Amino acid sequence: MKRTLYVLIVLFLGMPALQAQDIAFGVKAGLNLASLGGDFENGGKSRTSFHLGGVAEIPLTDQLAIQPELLYSGQGAIDEDDTDEIWRVDYLVIPVILKYFVADGLSLEAGPQLGILLKAEVEDNGETEDFKDIVKSTDIGLNLGLGYKLDGGLNFGARYYFGGDINSTEGDIKVTNSVVMLSVGYFFK
Repeated sequence: MKRTLYVLIVLFLGMPALQAQDIAFGVKAGLNLASLGGDFENGGKSRTSFHLGGVAEIPLTDQLAIQPELLYSGQGAIDEDDTDEIWRVDYLVIPVILKYFVADGLSLEAGPQLGILLKAEVEDNGETEDFKDIVKSTDIGLNLGLGYKLDGGLNFGARYYFGGDINSTEGDIKVTNSVVMLSVGYFFK
C-alpha cells in the first residue's frame, strides 16, 4: 500500500513537468515477420502478420526521447515439416523505446517490451486448436531498431524483437518469439 501511494505521489508531482514538454501522440501500423525460436523447430518459415496501435514520443533532450507504445502484434510461425501448420501467438505489446537521434530525424532505438498474451492457437488442415495453456501469459524481451521521422509527423521504423522463453510447461524446452517489425506511423501535433 505504501509503495502504491509513493508511486502515485511521484506521478502526480511529475505531471507539470510532463505537461510542459512537447509530447507528441500518434498511431503506427506495419508488417510483422515473426518466428518461434529456441527449441521450436518450425522449418524456418516466418508467419506474416501485422501490428497496429498508439504511440507517444516524450522528448528528454534534443537527441533523446522515450517512446512508449501500446500495440496489437500478430506473432508465431509456420511449421513446414509435415503440413503448413500456422502457429498464431498474438499479443498486446507495450514497448518502451529509448530513441537516440544521430542525425536530423534519424534515430537508433532500443528498449524493453512486455507482451500480454491474447491468443495462442495452431491451425492444421482447417482445424484450429487452442494451446494457451502451455504458453506463458506474458513475454518480456528487447527491441533494437532504427527510426526516421519527417517534419510533418510521418515516420518510419524497422525493429527486431528478441523475446524471452514463452513455454510454461515444466522441462528444458525453450520457445522464444522473434519478430521483424516494419512500421509506418504519424505523430499528431
